[in-house]
Amino acid sequence: MGRTPKPTALKKLQGNPGKRPLNNAEPAPRVEIPSCPRHITGLARREWRRLTHELYTLGLLTMVDRAALAAYCAAYGRWAEAEKQITKGGMTITTPNGFEVQSPYIGIINRSVEQMGKFAAQFGMTPASRSHIKVDNKPEEDPFEAFVRQQLGDKK
Repeated sequence: MGRTPKPTALKKLQGNPGKRPLNNAEPAPRVEIPSCPRHITGLARREWRRLTHELYTLGLLTMVDRAALAAYCAAYGRWAEAEKQITKGGMTITTPNGFEVQSPYIGIINRSVEQMGKFAAQFGMTPASRSHIKVDNKPEEDPFEAFVRQQLGDKK
């Protein structure tokens, strides 16, 4: 099957390190912040709010990404809740027969972290995927300042 293809937007941010031709016919949905689904609540909703502006600013968030981001946030919410339960109850539980076994929250944590990692990489939110991204952080010049500079013959 091979590697999951990277979206063209991520390739452009990374400077197209493979120098392969970019897919200029790739669908390019409008970059915008989708509304948070109603079923995303609590810590997952807070994570949605935390991420959407950053992904939008990078040009990596569109309306069609809503479900993928919601899935990431839901997994984040499950992970955070399970971590709270581990903090309260510990890594093990005692069965009705008196045996000590691993807390079921460990499984929830592991599966949620796995899901989060897969979705995070698709959005360039992991250290490895982000290390290849190059963002031009030059502030946009004010049009009036550009006009004045041009009138004075000042070149930037």
